[in-house]
Parts: sequence; structure tokens; C-alpha cells
Amino acid sequence: GKRKRLSTSVMYDSDESEDSDILVRKVSAKRRCIMDDDESSEEQRRDKTCPAENVATNRKQQVLAKLKELARQSTARRSCSSANCEDSNSEAETEEEPLCQLPLTPSEGSETDSDSMKDFIVEEEEDNNDDDDDDNTEHVKISIGASCFFIKTSFYISRCDHYVHFKRIVKAFLINAIDDTFLSSLYDGTRQKKYAQDMLLSLHYLDNRFIQPRLENLICRSRWKDRYKERVDCYPDVRISLKSTKNMSCQACELKRCCKFNVLLSGRLYNSKTLEVDDFMSDDKQVLKVGVVCANRTRVYHNLKHFKYKLYMHCSSVAELDDVEDEPVKDTVERLFSHLEESGWIQERYNDLEDYMEDADSFQEEK
Repeated sequence: GKRKRLSTSVMYDSDESEDSDILVRKVSAKRRCIMDDDESSEEQRRDKTCPAENVATNRKQQVLAKLKELARQSTARRSCSSANCEDSNSEAETEEEPLCQLPLTPSEGSETDSDSMKDFIVEEEEDNNDDDDDDNTEHVKISIGASCFFIKTSFYISRCDHYVHFKRIVKAFLINAIDDTFLSSLYDGTRQKKYAQDMLLSLHYLDNRFIQPRLENLICRSRWKDRYKERVDCYPDVRISLKSTKNMSCQACELKRCCKFNVLLSGRLYNSKTLEVDDFMSDDKQVLKVGVVCANRTRVYHNLKHFKYKLYMHCSSVAELDDVEDEPVKDTVERLFSHLEESGWIQERYNDLEDYMEDADSFQEEK
């Protein structure tokens, strides 16, 4: 049967908006009718009393005023992001910076932007006066310009918002590296302060918007067997190496292939939410012989699947190497986070995530 393609969510993938449609002027057919001379002269007098130039000028002024208002609102939204921390309970946790609500992606954009763009959709009135053509063209140009402005602004905001989510996650991982109960208390609902809820929201965005849809898309477009997928899911470390070619059944899709890659899976099993490790069979390894397509898909899938765990392990290493003692948890987290941000480490890890998502989006469908 046909395999379904699942649509993806992300950090920064779609910049289209239904509000950017180019307007088409409505034209109504002229009807011939016979009028008496008195009716005709009365109609002409009525047209002279309501000149079309005043109506067109008023429309232009209204649309230009709304354009200026939209530009002012967009500037205000971009400047409302700030960093802030507040004291927590006895563990002295860290509060994430309060943020204005920004859209995750332009396709999921705020209703405010959508509603404001509706003001620039100029409905052309049916008019039999051909002198209005130039005015109508101006309305279309203004509407297209407003749409382009909206698209560029939404793209900037959405990318900024993705990175803000990512920084929250790094800060949450630093806290958990010092207090290993922090993530579990987030997910079980123990922590209800705003900074904790913001971090939980960002963790959900990473899992449900960035990573999981792409993993599902990679699987539904492949011929992997469930047993192979489960193995890749369970082992956080992978090493793919080129070996001697052998015509055999690929151990990923179980189809006859020219197999020349060994996939070595290892590492400890961990909880996908709290990231707590399970030491059961911690030294277990799996070696599987696969074809070239399955080897490449394994690399792309594994990078995304275990990205969050690898990021947490990096944060834990940073916290372990810190030799400052007798410092409140809040101060330690802020100091470590500032160092990682200033050194460009957080941006590098975010770029890695973007590369992994792009690899997943562009991976070819298996024939």
C-alpha cells in the first residue's frame, strides 16, 4: 500500500501566510438597460455629486494609517524580550526570562497578526466608472507591500522564538545537572512557578514540534522493521563504519541489499523526559550490517532522536567541571549559562539542531 507522508512542525520551516494572497479585482458584467431621458439625466446628476476621487483618496489614507500602526506594533513586540530571574523556593532555582508571546512559526502565527492583515485586504467595490482603475492598482500595490512586510517580520520573530526556547532548555539542564530532581518535578507538576512552566513548555516544543514529527516522517518513509527502530531508540551512542561489501539481507529493512556498513549501537538506556539513566546492561552493544540507504537514515534519525540527551550530557559535564564551592544554585546556574552564551557554545548547539532537522527534512524517500 501507499505510505503516508506526515507533515512536519519546526523551529523555523514555513514562512507563508494566507494573508499574503495577491488581490484580484472583482469585475461585474455591465448590463444593458433602457432608461428614459429623465432617469438618465438624474443618474448623471447623482454621479457628479459624489466624485470618485474623494473616495479613492480616503481609502489610500486609511490603508497607509493602518500600515504605520502595524509597523509600530511589530517594533514594540520585538523589543519586549528581556532576561530576568526570580528567587525560587529552598533550592534557589532560576527563573527564565519573561517573554512576550511570540508565534512559533508564521503558519502558527498569532491571531493578532492575522487580524491586522485583514485590514489591508481591499475589497474592490463594483463600479462602472473606468476612471477608478489607477486607484484600484494603488490599493493592490499597498496590500502586496503590507503582506511582504508581514512575512519578513514573522520570519524574524519565529526564528528568535525558537532560539529563546532553546536557551530555556539549556538553563533547565544546567539546573538538573546540579539538582537531579528538577526535571522530574517539572513533569510531575510539583513546580508551578512561571519560570518552571516556561521551561516545561519549551521542552514540549522541542519534543513535539521540532523532533518527533521528523522522526515519524523518517520512519513512515522507510522500510525499517520495528525491531531495528527499537534498537536505535534504546542506544544513545552510535558508530557507523564502512566495512567489506556483502550481498545479504539488510538487518534494518530485511531486504536483499549490497551491505557495506556496520552500525555499532551502545550506551545506557535513559528516560526520554527526565533523562535519568538505567544502569541495567549498561555495557551492552549491538552490531548490525546494513545497506547504504539504511546507514544514512540511521545517522539522521539517531542524531535527532538522542539530541536532547546529548545536550543534557554536555550541560552536566560543564557543571561537573565547575570548581566554585559554597555558591547558591541560582548564582551558579546564571554564571555557567552566561559563560556558555558568551562563548558561543549555546549558539553552536542550536546550529547543530537546525542542521539535524534540515537533514531529516531533505532525506530522500527510499525506493
